[in-house]
Amino acid sequence: MKTVYRLGVVASMLALLSATSALAQDRDDGRRSIKHVLLISVDGMHAVDFVNCANGVPTVNNGEPYCPTIAALGKTGINYVSASTSKPSDSFPGLTAIITGGSPAFTGVYYDVAYSRALDGPVVATGNGNQPGPCTAGKAPTGYTTEYEEGIDIDQTKLNGGAPHASLTDGGIASIDPQKLDRDPANGCKPVWPWQFVRANSIFSVIHQHGGITAWSDKHPAYSSVASGIGPSALDDFYAPEINSTVIGLPGVTTPTGISCAAIRDSGSDLTAWTNSFANIQCYDTLKVNAVLNWIDAKTRLGTGRLDHTPTIFGMNFQAVSVAQKLIEKSNGVTGGYLDAAATPSAALLDEFKFVDASIAAFVSELKERRLLDSTLIVITAKHGQSPIDPSRYVGQTINGTSPATLLSNAGYIPYSESTNNPIGIGPTEDDVSLLWLNSSSNTDAAVQILQQNPSTSTGIGLGQIFYGPSLSLNFNDPTVDPRTPDIIVTPNVGVTYSGSHAKQSEHGGFAHDDTNVVLLLSNPDFHAKTVNAPVGTAQVAPTILKALHIDPRDLDAVKVEGTPVLPAVQFQQ
Repeated sequence: MKTVYRLGVVASMLALLSATSALAQDRDDGRRSIKHVLLISVDGMHAVDFVNCANGVPTVNNGEPYCPTIAALGKTGINYVSASTSKPSDSFPGLTAIITGGSPAFTGVYYDVAYSRALDGPVVATGNGNQPGPCTAGKAPTGYTTEYEEGIDIDQTKLNGGAPHASLTDGGIASIDPQKLDRDPANGCKPVWPWQFVRANSIFSVIHQHGGITAWSDKHPAYSSVASGIGPSALDDFYAPEINSTVIGLPGVTTPTGISCAAIRDSGSDLTAWTNSFANIQCYDTLKVNAVLNWIDAKTRLGTGRLDHTPTIFGMNFQAVSVAQKLIEKSNGVTGGYLDAAATPSAALLDEFKFVDASIAAFVSELKERRLLDSTLIVITAKHGQSPIDPSRYVGQTINGTSPATLLSNAGYIPYSESTNNPIGIGPTEDDVSLLWLNSSSNTDAAVQILQQNPSTSTGIGLGQIFYGPSLSLNFNDPTVDPRTPDIIVTPNVGVTYSGSHAKQSEHGGFAHDDTNVVLLLSNPDFHAKTVNAPVGTAQVAPTILKALHIDPRDLDAVKVEGTPVLPAVQFQQ
């Protein structure tokens, strides 16, 4: 559990005054000290993707590099080629690790849809079917599925998430319906907001407390979880248009590659979510790109207001690459993903890399225009990778066979809110990993025996490894002590997934190399190009960012408790 850290009142005031003075500087003053951090997550982007797009692949794009901007940043950057995401490698724990420095064991964040033995269900059903559950203040919890994705929006079909009085394309904390949040009986059955669910403070909270301006954009209002520590006040601006909303035309929006989004670009695709189309996802991501450009110009997310100065920490996640890695778009017969195990991109994926690179080029250009590039640290990484890269290895296990949760649901070992036998529930936590919470931890050995009796890829679960007992609690926590820890984690053979989707050819969430080995590049004009082969984790980004801004990394709970170090081979001018 997180450790509370308090400074004395006088020391706090002195630290705040000092930090405010240091962080309030906007334009480069000649000292070339880092005053701003642009944090970018290109979801799904592997370390090998950076190598390929920066150097070129002979059979793609006439052999020319297809991300020239990222390649240029690499020439004044430190490239960590053995970087690993959190495990599990889902977006929610992946982002949480990046901005807190903490592992899932410490933060308590295992997946966007997970389970807690210490919480009760919401007042009303979520948009994705997580049903209401009873809650009695001060009484023992029943345990319930937790959900921090689009299902907690007021209206997930709308780009603004149904936020009252919001403009067509806006979306954020006001989009969350508190009645759809899990409740804490130990706290009067109050809803557990996203930033309360995370058991560690974030760089946004720390930087805000030191007088910096903070801003972030992501795919769901639930990702206001980045404000963990002090809550919504940690974010001076937050922008989260709902990615799983109904696709609409976006008047006045043009992608960085020059394509108008005024009309729906791919009107023949499944319009129930922006992730169903290679073309439409670019228009969605452009909304967030425009927010970042506004922040560079010291404006608010939609450009309608002003900030005191360009944020100290700001950034966004890109979904375009992740979508193109997975999607089989039946409406136009186009398949994304890779062509081989060497990560040669398909034509659809190549186009998304070019889109992301053009977007980052716009950021660099605007930073130069504002004379901020020299004083900005640009961090490019990813919440997760995607597995398998090799398209010949993909197996949709719930199509061809079964899944761990199905076997254990049939045996009566899975809580009903997680069970595959629940016809209206949200379902279990399974992608290319299976996280299993049992009705009783005393059933663990019996449950493991069932799984081990069904290892086959053709008729069973495609079993790779099972983590339980000491093998699980060694790197996580004892599930009989920590209410968030799964009783069992199943990692299948490479390429096996449990999503059951016919429209995908890869997934993430698991522990495999393709899931976890992501791009990690730190760039600034003062840096000399360097490749670091030593294994590092994306969790090290958080303390490194604080170090760059002359803030003690030990202000992060995870650094104090887990000892998360600053990334090696990087030095910042003081």
